[in-house]
Amino acid sequence: MQKMNRGILTALSGIGIAQGLKILTHKRLTGEWDVKQVASTGGMPSSHSAGVTALASYIAWNKGSRHTETALAVTFGMIVMYDAQGIRRHTGEIAKLVNDLEDNIAEISGDFPSFEFVEREKELKELLGHQPIEVLGGAILGGVLGFLSAKLENR
Repeated sequence: MQKMNRGILTALSGIGIAQGLKILTHKRLTGEWDVKQVASTGGMPSSHSAGVTALASYIAWNKGSRHTETALAVTFGMIVMYDAQGIRRHTGEIAKLVNDLEDNIAEISGDFPSFEFVEREKELKELLGHQPIEVLGGAILGGVLGFLSAKLENR
């Protein structure tokens, strides 16, 4: 039987471990256990960063920094991490503003009976992206996992 690709296994492990750690960081921040954090977007550490950094560092340790596969993994990883802390985070901030605006309109509409306002059933999801420190936390986790995976494989 053929084993699973070690690079994929390393990247998926980074994502899984980062998602699991979100339960602990949520507990530390709020004082409450919330198992649903394992399926959340945003938060500490970034699973996007952990996954792509685990893969890139695993490849770099196995193939070397000058190999084309390393260049591809690093470039792909940089794009993913930039997106996680940039565009996705800003989208979440806009969602928060829209949700607040809708709450304000709902409150004001009570003063004007002729104003027809239909509230949405669900608010927009606000926690989409990552703060730079969350991306860095995921990158450190992924780098360590990629290094360990490469060293364990090459023993």
